[in-house]
Amino acid sequence: MSTETPAAPSTVEERPPSAPTSPAPERPAAPAVPTPTTSGPWAVSLIVLVTGMFMSVLDVSIVNVAIPAMQIDFGATTEDIQWVATSYSLALGVIVPASAWLGERIGLNRAYILSLLGFAAGSALCGLAWDLNSMIAFRILQAIPGGVIPVVALSMLYRIVPREKIGAAMGMYGLGIIVAPAVGPTLGGYLVEYVDWRLIFFINVPIGVVGAIAAVVLLPAFRGGVSHRFDLPGFLAIAAGLFSLLLALSEGESWGWGSYPVLILLTFGTLCLALFVVIELEVDHPLLDVRVFRFWPFTNSLILIAIISIGLFGVLFYIPVYLQQYQGMGAFDSGILLLPQAAVMAVMMPLAGRIYDRFGARWPAVIGLSVMAVGTYMLRGINLETSHTELQWLLAFRAGGIGLAMMPIMTNGLSAVPPENTSGASAFNNLVQRTSSAMGLAAMTALMTGQQAQGLSDMGGLMGSQAAPTTATAGGTAAATGGAGDTAAVLQSYTLDRTATGMVFTNAFDNLMLITAALSAVAVGFAFLLRKKSSPTGEKVMVEA
Repeated sequence: MSTETPAAPSTVEERPPSAPTSPAPERPAAPAVPTPTTSGPWAVSLIVLVTGMFMSVLDVSIVNVAIPAMQIDFGATTEDIQWVATSYSLALGVIVPASAWLGERIGLNRAYILSLLGFAAGSALCGLAWDLNSMIAFRILQAIPGGVIPVVALSMLYRIVPREKIGAAMGMYGLGIIVAPAVGPTLGGYLVEYVDWRLIFFINVPIGVVGAIAAVVLLPAFRGGVSHRFDLPGFLAIAAGLFSLLLALSEGESWGWGSYPVLILLTFGTLCLALFVVIELEVDHPLLDVRVFRFWPFTNSLILIAIISIGLFGVLFYIPVYLQQYQGMGAFDSGILLLPQAAVMAVMMPLAGRIYDRFGARWPAVIGLSVMAVGTYMLRGINLETSHTELQWLLAFRAGGIGLAMMPIMTNGLSAVPPENTSGASAFNNLVQRTSSAMGLAAMTALMTGQQAQGLSDMGGLMGSQAAPTTATAGGTAAATGGAGDTAAVLQSYTLDRTATGMVFTNAFDNLMLITAALSAVAVGFAFLLRKKSSPTGEKVMVEA
């Protein structure tokens, strides 16, 4: 169709007015959507949005630190207490797809304000939980507004900020997405060790209330009231699909990856997502317009965001385990060690946004992902003797690459989508971040568990072959020295066992980092396909299937 339009001017002069119907659905829509913004200082509105986003994302990582303390207070088993985190992830996966419709229905600013107040109320209830069941119920309530906040905030950002400043704005917005998970272990560790774990929930209450008041005063008004009905079949399909997949990934380790419940959930979830695509292509007003995947820059950005999320959250999960279990650090001390990488990201994010505004997404993404790949490869060399200073430098170097690449990639993808589809694209963006990190961590856990089991088995066989002479020596010593010999033998056995399990863990972690580095290197190739520089008028490059 687009190949016929150039021939029109050669016949009649009337053709140019009708020509915009084919190439320019983007040009008229672009100025129409951001109209609420230009009237006020967008930087102030951006701070309000970043605050809410930071609070909602921080809650995910900060709660993980408090789970052992909750387990003791509630008298729960290790398997049961994991539902504090699992229930939140499942509810989040269900509510995010409906967030875009909700923002359009009642107005983006109203949805944002109500979500902040709802999140504060849910956090207060979590802090008042009296047993495990009440905590799980309140975490589900907390997740409902928690899933709405990121989607609505990102949609508002694209309607508030001028096109030529979108890179700098996204750099600031990225502080909530990337820096909050890195700060969570430090803040959570301090509150758990020196104050009370309930404060990790109560701290959200004043932030949420103040943020809502600031939103009422400072955010521009966006009209809601979309006339089309809620796409209930599409919502049920994607909600059932994401719930099943996330449940299977969360419980696969305890239930067994080859067990019937996990396999049924994986199959059912995949079929539901396929049904969701069919429904969205057929209905007049889809819940999420899957046609946005026709725009290759947007699809490419989601692939790259998924790879970055897997690498980021995998390291954020396993490095604290390594520090606390095999180097004897407390939760707060291990969080302090991770703080420099958060500081590096906080510096790189706004800088990366300005680089994007000037040079586009390609080179920040290529350089950043290359640094991430090299830094991840260097992490494969850690062992039980690795110094904390060396580990901090490696993590900070790697964090610099993530901070440089993340926001240009996300901004480039969302800029390729027509403005009227920004809310749906924001929902897809948030879904990919959440589900890819969950799926990636589940895959990493399965790989780590399998390699550790094999390593311990091999280590046990090796130690078993040396057990006879050791036992004989220990027995002779015990006969000569009495009970002291038994104690020394037990201590020696405990030390050897702890060292052996530490060596097995670091070997498995090294292999995991090698795979993650290879995945990051593949992402560099995809980054070369990004646009060099964005058009100042907000034009998009569309590559349709």
